[in-house]
Parts: sequence; C-alpha cells; structure tokens
Amino acid sequence: MAMSEFKAYLGARRQLIQEALMQSLPPVDSYPPQIHEAMHYSLFAGGKRLRPILVLAAGEAVNSPPEPLLPAACAVELIHTYSLIHDDLPSMDDDDFRRGKPTCHRVFGEAIALLAGDALLTQAFVCLSRSEAIEPARVIQAINELAQAAGSQGMIGSQVVDLAAEGGPAELDTVEYIHAHKTGSLIRVCLRLGGILSGAAEEQMALLTRYGEAIGLAFQITDDILDIEGDFQKTGKKTGMDTYRGKATYPACVGLEAARRKAGELCQEAAALAHELGPAAKPLFDLANYVFERQE
Repeated sequence: MAMSEFKAYLGARRQLIQEALMQSLPPVDSYPPQIHEAMHYSLFAGGKRLRPILVLAAGEAVNSPPEPLLPAACAVELIHTYSLIHDDLPSMDDDDFRRGKPTCHRVFGEAIALLAGDALLTQAFVCLSRSEAIEPARVIQAINELAQAAGSQGMIGSQVVDLAAEGGPAELDTVEYIHAHKTGSLIRVCLRLGGILSGAAEEQMALLTRYGEAIGLAFQITDDILDIEGDFQKTGKKTGMDTYRGKATYPACVGLEAARRKAGELCQEAAALAHELGPAAKPLFDLANYVFERQE
C-alpha cells in the first residue's frame, strides 16, 4: 500500500485500539482514585500503539477481522505500559520523562507508580480473558504465552540481565539476550497472539513467529540508535541516557553504522516473511519498513 494508505491504516487501527483501551480500565474516578488516575495517566500519555497494532495485523494476515482481537491488543498495551512505568522508577532507569510527559512516579510518587504498574499487569489478563468471541482453548493458550513472555524467562528476566550488565563491557551475546527477551519477547508474542486467536495454521504460525523475532530485535536496535541520534521532540524522552548509564546496547558493541545495517537486515527479513504470508499480510510488510525508518 502507498505511504498515505498505510498512514490511514495506522490511524484507523490506533482509533480502534484507543476506543477499546478506554473500556479496558476501571473509570478514572473509581475508588481509590489515586491508583486509577495513575493508570489512566500512563496508558493515555501517548505512544505509537505498535504492539497492539501488530496483534491486529497478525490476525489480518491470516484473514481474521480486527474486532475479536481487541481484548488481546489491549492486554499487550497494558503490559507494555506497566513495563515502562517500572523501567522509569528510580531503582531502575530513573527517568523523568516518557512520551514527552513527566514519568508516572514524578507525578504520583514512587509507591503509587509501582502499584499502578502492578495493576496494569493484572488488568491485562482480565482483558485477555474477555475474548468471548474466541474458542476458550485458544484464549487459554494466549494467556499462557503472554504470561511467559512477560515473566522471568522473558521481559522481567531480561530486565535483570540488563541491570546486571550496566557499567560493564558491552558483550554482544548479552545484548542479544536482553533485546530478544525484553522488547523482542513482547513483540514476538503480539504476532503469536494474533495467530493463535485467529486459528492460524502451523505454517502461518511459524512465519508470524519468525517475523516477530526479526521485527522485535530490529525495533530495539533502532531504539538504541535513537538514544544516540533521536530528537526529544519526537521521541519524548532524553537522549544519551543509555551511554550515561553504561547500558549494554548494539551501538556500544558493534558501532553505530553496524547497528544500523543490522536493523536494516532484520527489517528486510521481516518484510520477506510478511510477503511469504501472502497479500493479507501487506500491513506487516509495511510495518517492517516503518520500524526501520521511525524517528520516535
């Protein structure tokens, strides 16, 4: 699809997701109000909604309409938002800005931010369990895979390795583990959720999984690059913080140009996998180019 058509696709999917997210949380004035204000503040602070769009696009690639997948799309965005709140805490990355706004703990305090993240994590599984239009066995499998992707052998475990690697020499195998299990784990499961809940065939699931692995690593490498070259007005967060903290990143290991080449190769691989899935996967094909060219 042409770039204008693709932007229209992204806008339409973001609107669908935004409306579903509005229904995914208790009302902002629910008791106790502090926790619900913090949850709403972080969830609706902006963001690309890339992960939930990937859930919908994966389903579309195997000819599923987007609406039945909205509970799963919301679930991954809630987990992503929880992870950002916790990443920004003083005991983690100690960031003051996220998506161009003060971070949750800067607005509500560290204790409420911690609890808001916990509440978003648990609410994600409430959302996913509401996939009423889908066969229960598929929903159970989706819940299992999402929990594993977010857990100690996925996103959380990777954060442990990330913290341990700070300040030391950046080793490529450590960086690849962190990227594959932190950003990569959640992005990979987005593709798998879309396939599982849509009843994808085994071959389609294999292609979606490989696409998720490639695009997940590419996304994190471009994130590393944006930490060096990004514009605060576009990224919504301070640049240079990875270098300041001595984070294990791709550019720190192999240099900026090699990192950029690697991201390009991974996006090309993802685009080829989308092409193999067939015409219905055109949004996934275009998303691969979007990830490589993004500036936010």
